Amino acid sequence: MKDKNMAEIFYLPDNLLVKVENDETILETALRANISHAHICGGNARCSTCRVLVIDGIENCSQITEKEAQLAKQLNFNSTIRLACQTKTQAQVKVRRLVIDDSDIILAKQTTSNKNISYIGQEKALVILFADIRGFTSFSEKTLPYDVVHILNRYFQAVVPVINSNQGIVNNYIGDGLLALFEAKDITLACLNAIKASLDMLKAVEKLNDYLVQLYQWKIEIGIGLHYGEVVMGTIGALDKKMETVIGDAVNLASRIESANKELKTNLLISEDIYKLVSKHIVVGKVGHIALKGKKGIYELYEIIGLTES
Repeated sequence: MKDKNMAEIFYLPDNLLVKVENDETILETALRANISHAHICGGNARCSTCRVLVIDGIENCSQITEKEAQLAKQLNFNSTIRLACQTKTQAQVKVRRLVIDDSDIILAKQTTSNKNISYIGQEKALVILFADIRGFTSFSEKTLPYDVVHILNRYFQAVVPVINSNQGIVNNYIGDGLLALFEAKDITLACLNAIKASLDMLKAVEKLNDYLVQLYQWKIEIGIGLHYGEVVMGTIGALDKKMETVIGDAVNLASRIESANKELKTNLLISEDIYKLVSKHIVVGKVGHIALKGKKGIYELYEIIGLTES
């Protein structure tokens, strides 16, 4: 007869009974048994992909941790839904994995052997730069398609090198816009690199406009938004076509800051988070207090018109 106090976990839909060893969590037990249990954040209670439904034995599960409690409240979990990375058991339980996605597990294994692809769910503090061409949609509608491609290529050829020369990396192209990231051990330096890149981008566009006016009687005007914050950097897409991207509220906020240039009639805006780090090194123009689309509250944004000599 089985010892009722023996810690065992029966996993569904795997139909597999596994003995718990060495005070393991439900997630650790599953991974040891080669069950493809999703855990995109690495088992740090920063995502909900390891969630399980406890079908039997909820009374045998450990008390909810503070991290788990915060996430459960945010996602409105009931008491039978637990994070496998946080939950342990001292007796028998029966659980069902709720996120069934073996591709995440396969992808995680692939990234460990490829230094050019970041691990899934890696959290980083980065400076995010969004740039967008003003009025480009209406211009492109009355311009030949091949000419539109030519203009965009000339634009990107002008601005991407200055981003790279200031230790930035272009992460994504979104139509006539781009997303670039800046990272450094000294976050103030990363902020200054992003600001320097932004000012250089504006200068590069001025030079490009001499060419565009001659050929198309049109000038490019760009808006740039900068913000510093925590993001999740991960690899998304089908297994045969993957791309690295960043996700998080900080990314959305940087995009909204870029859009605010239209309302404030500026070209380069930074968030208050960046301003606090670099205030001694920048020349500020306008200071705006505005609501941002999709965000609550009023945000203080700063127009940058140059860097100080120091």
